[in-house]
Amino acid sequence: MFARLKAELDSIMDRDPAARSRAEVYFLYSGFKAVRSYRRAHWFFTHGHKFIARYISQRARHKTGIEIHPGAKIGKGLFIDHGMGVVIGETSEIGDNCTLYQGVTLGGTGKDHGKRHPTLGNNVLVGAGAKILGPFRVGDNARVAAGAVVLNEVPPNATAVGVPARIVRLNGVRPANLDQIHIGDPVSQQLCYLGCEIGRLERQLEKMKAALAAQDGAKSRKNA
Repeated sequence: MFARLKAELDSIMDRDPAARSRAEVYFLYSGFKAVRSYRRAHWFFTHGHKFIARYISQRARHKTGIEIHPGAKIGKGLFIDHGMGVVIGETSEIGDNCTLYQGVTLGGTGKDHGKRHPTLGNNVLVGAGAKILGPFRVGDNARVAAGAVVLNEVPPNATAVGVPARIVRLNGVRPANLDQIHIGDPVSQQLCYLGCEIGRLERQLEKMKAALAAQDGAKSRKNA
């Protein structure tokens, strides 16, 4: 038990440059407290004591601002940074060493039954305010940018950005610095593409105008 606890603390310290000691993480990090409470609640949930499980999870929600349903399945090394407003639904599944920032939602769409919430693979990073909605998988080592709304499957080693989210990078490597900023913006890329297309169409229009003007001039000379 103590070895697992130490490993959890060390995994958080490896990913958070603001963490100064294991004691600080243990006593002061709301995300760590929420995950510890979840593991107790999940034990009661899987052993049929669902009222107690929900009681524990709701107390943790009031204390930390992080709501994790006790029915969710979470692997080792989950790091919820800052954490306020994080919601993890009942049928969510999270692999090992994932990182969630504040305001993240692993939720459902309201139209699915049974498995309603997403599955995250190992080493997944979900940026602040991102929403992942539906019973699909986000592959290993994937990144979801801050503010993205993901409604479809994300392949392994991919980066998803935007509303609705689109894949802007594939087969990348796991970021060492957990950078949420320096990733491609599909909106700016699309605007750049549209600008190029407008320029091309304007050039074609000018050529057509010149050709028509030449034809009119030839007709005028012929009639004269």
